[in-house]
Amino acid sequence: MKYDKFQTQAIEHINAGHSVIVSAPTGSGKTAIAEHVINESLANGTRVIYTAPIKALSNQKFRDFQTLYEDKIGILTGDVSINPHAPILIMTTEIFRNKILSEESDLDEYEWIIFDEIHYIDDYERGTVWEESLIFLPKHMKMLALSATIPNINEFADWIQAVHGKPVKVVVETTRPVPLHIIYQCENKFFDNINKIKGAIPPISSRKLYYSRGKSFIRKEHLRANRLDTLINHLQNTGKLPCIYFVFGRRRAEYLAEELLNYDFLDTHEKAEITALYSRLCDVFDLKNEESANILLPLVERGIAYHHAGMLPTLKEVIERLFTSKLIKVIFTTETFALGINMPAKTVAFDDLRKYYGSFHANLKTRDFYQMAGRAGRRGIDEEGFVFARVNLNSINYDELRKIIQSSPEEVRSRFNASYATILNLYARYGEKLYDIYPRSFYYFQTKKKTPGRALNNMQAKVQLLKNLQYISNGQLTAKGEFAGKLYGYEISLTELYEQGILEELSEISLGVLAVAVVFEPRKNTTLPKLNKETRKLNYRTDNMMKIANGIEKKYGILPISKGLHYHLAPCVEAWMRGVEFNSLLSLTDADEGEIIRYLRMGIQVLREILDTPASNNLKNKIRSAIKLMNRDIIDAENQLRKIE
Repeated sequence: MKYDKFQTQAIEHINAGHSVIVSAPTGSGKTAIAEHVINESLANGTRVIYTAPIKALSNQKFRDFQTLYEDKIGILTGDVSINPHAPILIMTTEIFRNKILSEESDLDEYEWIIFDEIHYIDDYERGTVWEESLIFLPKHMKMLALSATIPNINEFADWIQAVHGKPVKVVVETTRPVPLHIIYQCENKFFDNINKIKGAIPPISSRKLYYSRGKSFIRKEHLRANRLDTLINHLQNTGKLPCIYFVFGRRRAEYLAEELLNYDFLDTHEKAEITALYSRLCDVFDLKNEESANILLPLVERGIAYHHAGMLPTLKEVIERLFTSKLIKVIFTTETFALGINMPAKTVAFDDLRKYYGSFHANLKTRDFYQMAGRAGRRGIDEEGFVFARVNLNSINYDELRKIIQSSPEEVRSRFNASYATILNLYARYGEKLYDIYPRSFYYFQTKKKTPGRALNNMQAKVQLLKNLQYISNGQLTAKGEFAGKLYGYEISLTELYEQGILEELSEISLGVLAVAVVFEPRKNTTLPKLNKETRKLNYRTDNMMKIANGIEKKYGILPISKGLHYHLAPCVEAWMRGVEFNSLLSLTDADEGEIIRYLRMGIQVLREILDTPASNNLKNKIRSAIKLMNRDIIDAENQLRKIE
């Protein structure tokens, strides 16, 4: 294989035994470097771990690597455990972090760790997991970190080098092998230069302004809508298909796909080919009788599809396979399709340039825009990739647009905020010296503060709370603390329930309901369904318990506070655990199919974590029974991964 210059440079550093951080645009070929590490490890009889930020990416990498390495590959994601002692082990970063902090860690034989999408360290909710993984990386392990463009990559590398006292080599590639050409659809016209958009704005004398977010915008009635058919006709007539069309809403993805039902992008031969492939894949993944699969069929037959987290995971996988067959010409999808999944197209289109960032709507970050735009242009097929940004001057003005497109990607910032479980495991190992960890954090390195900062204050507050609630006593973890130290993310809620004896009282079904309630995040305007007597009682008890716990957290100034328990899926969980068919669950909730499956799988993972605690045998036996009742048919993530076409 002939490598690009940056790939060769990275491989030379790897062969010399150095840890390496690679920053390169999406689609530039970073995976080839990871494959070199894997091949070298296998040749040398050593082992390698590959971490990914989301389970979907972990699963895809497992399938990709399975074709290359067969039985030498394994996966461990919490709800899946296949060949867990394999020489190449794929896992989520959370699993790796938990292994590092565990006293019974089995990482001695693994020489390399590959961090895919390392810029996730900047993720507000989960970035601390990456930071903790890097701080506590075992001394014998070397690291390959892969990322989209990071402007402050040298600062990042200097921090890791300072923490571990070993050189970290930096490789930066700024040029894409397939250049991007950005085109703007504005006022239902196309502009190949951002400066020309100013000419699309109606003159001041003929428009009225309104003000929002402190900026002026043109009133809607003075703008022409960017029509979807105008864009699709242009792409079809100028040979710019296939297209990945990014939207920031599940319903919007489906709606736009259905808008294209009057199009047909396939010839007779392609139509027969995709229909046969779709039928065969639906057989493999037991989707023949699924209504959602039948709804998609008329779209698929025309070379159209949609893909989002609310779909059945098996149906998403079918769509991904159809897309890689090059028979899907337009796919409407949410942004997770851009995250590491190697599915490029000739063109990428943006439905909007604003999105929801967890708790607020905002303009796209430059880094996010180019992460998604990077899917445009197929290496070895396209001379250039095309990006169509649909500009709605009613929601984003010219200056904001220019900032998204022309700014440097945002620097990676520390989100260090050690969880209760992390602190408990560190306290068990270091006692009061655990605060010595803080100067090793990226947060400390970036702020250069010699006085206590936010991250240290939060850590100290959490230790005081843990002592107050008797998780720590006389310089040691109590039984309660040891229990909580095995539960990452839900330590307070589950441990308080355990101490009060509530977990022991619950039936298998109630344990399943509770586990899903622990992880469930209700969407805006979601209403709580009617609960049965037992669940209402459990809801009342957990509500009161969390009000007390959150009150204590607020008293200590801890942010964010522990999440509450939400029983919106309780009727679904109860029905499922009693053997009801999956399709019957949809009438019990307004959640999407994919949501139901994801939360049931997450609930199973919570229950499995309790099995690692010092809980009683009676409770563990009930939990095993609960897992068996929950983890069947379509919920069984492992079964989906084992399916072979």
